[in-house]
Amino acid sequence: MKRILLATAIASLSTFGFTACGGAANGASRIQNKGSDTLVNVAQAWSEEYGKLAPEISVAVSGGGSGVGISAMINGTVDIANASRAMKKKELEMAKANGIDPIEFIVGYDALAVYVHKDNPIESITIEQLADIYGENGKVTKWSEIGVTMATDTADEIVRVSRQNNSGTYAYFRETVLGKTGNYKLGSLDLHGSKDVVDTVEKTPGAIGYSGLAYATDHLKLVPVSTDGGAPVPPSMTTAMDRTYPIARPLFMYTAGQPEGAVKQYMDWILSTEGQTILEGMGYAPVSPTGAVSK
Repeated sequence: MKRILLATAIASLSTFGFTACGGAANGASRIQNKGSDTLVNVAQAWSEEYGKLAPEISVAVSGGGSGVGISAMINGTVDIANASRAMKKKELEMAKANGIDPIEFIVGYDALAVYVHKDNPIESITIEQLADIYGENGKVTKWSEIGVTMATDTADEIVRVSRQNNSGTYAYFRETVLGKTGNYKLGSLDLHGSKDVVDTVEKTPGAIGYSGLAYATDHLKLVPVSTDGGAPVPPSMTTAMDRTYPIARPLFMYTAGQPEGAVKQYMDWILSTEGQTILEGMGYAPVSPTGAVSK
């Protein structure tokens, strides 16, 4: 697989020309874009802004999870797949079998934040504690077992909130926190979307959950995370881009082969200063330090 890591912003919009040159599937000027729930909001924002700049090229965005988007790209039903994890070996093999050479673009960075209820007094958490809470071999089921005193006995019981297994967020958290061979403990609340995770944690005193930083609200707490005995690091755009936050991750878009025509124009624009400014405004870190990181 060819990897395209564009670390510098592409020149301004005026250089692109924005003509409907038939780069989308079947020569049409309609681009199909599907996948990651983490990326769906910024993908929609990109689509809407690009529609103002190039009304002759429409971009249809839908979610469903990273695995869903990648499968659709492999099967030739979308032009661009959004993913919050890299493609798996078996997915690359399936693509090759279909005559497709996926091209990977890193379009931003995200801090996969750990959320708890706003009244939880926890100040930080370690990767090892997260593994003890979420992992199949973990023994921690109560906050008091990791030194956190909750206001009531009911709130002391940890409610594990997770994502469904077609989610790139689910896969990345598992690999980073539980290890490549680790598995989740049974009995968590496995929810369809990142917003569902945040809403559930916000309403549940004993809950803990994880999702992209862009879904953070003032109604819950983001917990700094430490690893290997280091100092706890809060999730932010800055700590996502410099990778000091232990659960920082790149965000991907995949095309079925080298993009051409309208698809290339769109990808170029996403990675331009204008496109990256929209991404930053949605709470993600840009791929290039030329973008002003404010958090």
